[in-house]
Amino acid sequence: MEIEVQKEPQTYAPLGPSGLGGWLVLVQIGLIATLFQVAFQLLNYNLPSFGREYWDILASPQGEMYHPLWAPLIVFEAAANVLLLVLTVFTLVLLYRKKAFLPRVIILLYSANLLIGIIDYILIMNIPVASELEDGSSLRDLIRAALTCALWVAYFRKSERVRNTFIR
Repeated sequence: MEIEVQKEPQTYAPLGPSGLGGWLVLVQIGLIATLFQVAFQLLNYNLPSFGREYWDILASPQGEMYHPLWAPLIVFEAAANVLLLVLTVFTLVLLYRKKAFLPRVIILLYSANLLIGIIDYILIMNIPVASELEDGSSLRDLIRAALTCALWVAYFRKSERVRNTFIR
């Protein structure tokens, strides 16, 4: 009579770099900074824009600075920041749990941020008062988002550390 002994599967240490070190430290700092920046923007700019004072001036046809794109811009920016906030929190959870799904989600986050920046810039440039007041910061933000997206998407697709770290 043979007794079958079940062995636990062996786990091997990955060859090459792994863990949340290296360039992933910058990703972590960036995600945490994004979390605070988007929350700040939402609380201090987006939500107050729905108040009667701002809404009546910008989005009401009787308002002093009325333009038909103000209402869609205000709603879009608020919804986009809520989406970015939720996606950033989700990304941080996946990052610290070292989930294999993280690279796809973080690529989605960076791509969504870029797409939101493009749409926001187009809307702003089509509102005469907003485009006149635009000091170049929107274009700088858009360029920064494009460079960030290009850099980190390439990193998360090619990095050996990413392949070795996000395996759960």
